[in-house]
Amino acid sequence: MVAELAELKRMSVAELKAKWASLFSAPAPNNSRSYLELRIGYRIQELILGGLTRETRRTLDLLADEIEGRIGRKAIIADPRNPVVGTRLIREWDGVEHTVTVMKDGFDWQGRKFKSLSAAARAITGTQWNGYRFFGLREARRDDR
Repeated sequence: MVAELAELKRMSVAELKAKWASLFSAPAPNNSRSYLELRIGYRIQELILGGLTRETRRTLDLLADEIEGRIGRKAIIADPRNPVVGTRLIREWDGVEHTVTVMKDGFDWQGRKFKSLSAAARAITGTQWNGYRFFGLREARRDDR
């Protein structure tokens, strides 16, 4: 696989377009060398190592629908790391204890509603945080499932 990926750098755009056609059974969408290299490289790895899990594809589809406005503005994507509705997450930050309550359609902090824990953590800290990490929630290890 590594040799096949390295070979992409040595191919001409015409050769990349031919490779695209063989991998996707369709003509290449454009002549952008970098786009063709990246997408073909991903496809090669996908064919050898396997693609995204069904759960990941579903989550990505839901995110795309949300961005495109197909879901109501208050919709939240279910995440298996989310605690049960009503759970209070407590975190001390800069000497102040902050409590975020898990709601059916988001998270509440000081009467403000957030669609994600990351948005709540950003409001608390003023910086980008992964909300699950900020509140000490970890994704279950594969062998625990």
